[in-house]
Amino acid sequence: MPRVSSAPATGFLDPAVLARIGDLELIAKTVVDGFMHGLHRAARLGLSLDFAEHRPYLPGDDIRRIDWRVYGRTDRFYVKEYEADTNASVVLALDASRSMDFGSGGVTKLDYARFLAASLAWFSQRQGDRVGLVTFADEVLEYVPASTRHLPHILHALERARPRAAESPRAGIQSIARLLGRAGIVVFLSDWYGEPETLRSALGDVRARGHDLIVFHVLDPAERIFPYEEPGGFEDLETGARLSLVPAALRERYHALVESHIERLGILLGRDGADYGLFETGQALDFALYQYLARRQDRMRVR
Repeated sequence: MPRVSSAPATGFLDPAVLARIGDLELIAKTVVDGFMHGLHRAARLGLSLDFAEHRPYLPGDDIRRIDWRVYGRTDRFYVKEYEADTNASVVLALDASRSMDFGSGGVTKLDYARFLAASLAWFSQRQGDRVGLVTFADEVLEYVPASTRHLPHILHALERARPRAAESPRAGIQSIARLLGRAGIVVFLSDWYGEPETLRSALGDVRARGHDLIVFHVLDPAERIFPYEEPGGFEDLETGARLSLVPAALRERYHALVESHIERLGILLGRDGADYGLFETGQALDFALYQYLARRQDRMRVR
């Protein structure tokens, strides 16, 4: 599998532009095609496949993959297998709680996560993986078991996902842990509202069942910089509670709290062996795919 952790994104796949397409299948295909085009360019820059193991040559194998050095030592034909040849079971877990319905720009967090999940599903199937989907809030909302044939069902389920009130994603995550079958890769997409220690504990239930975790933290840029100037009312999307605030008076403390939350969550999940990545909704989706592939590559290398 090509090493892509340092590869640049194309910068072309603006989520706000993609949102105008409307068709989730077309969005996913557009993102993956653009991503693969960038990946091919990266390969020409000298990025290489990671060798995994040898296996005996079989009729129909590409003779260019024969390891002639091994043949010279053993007088037997062996071909090289690479990490990309290894298929996996990939389950995408999309947070559809009401806080994901926030967006200060062209897309909401839920839209961005939906586009990203669809692209990951399209890409994973293209790689020969079994792909599944869970949408959740404080419980599992919809479940599509992992299969090489379930991409249309996944895309339709993503289209149907609507924001739903939830006090905490913890209960939903624990339900997912009980639902999943064979060990594989579980990719969570959420804004991760909640205490980092509580979220870590819930995700630990998934890890304890043998799954590898990739955690995407999806935030709107306004949630990090708090750009508001005028005093006014701010509503908690989960509870409906409203607060009257003077942004200038609390911006510095707000910023410190948010950055501390992000840092703490990343540290805790990293300690538990999960791969954590932060994405803002203005970020090009092909870049997010690069990050996913880099994390998956590193994950498979240490198995």
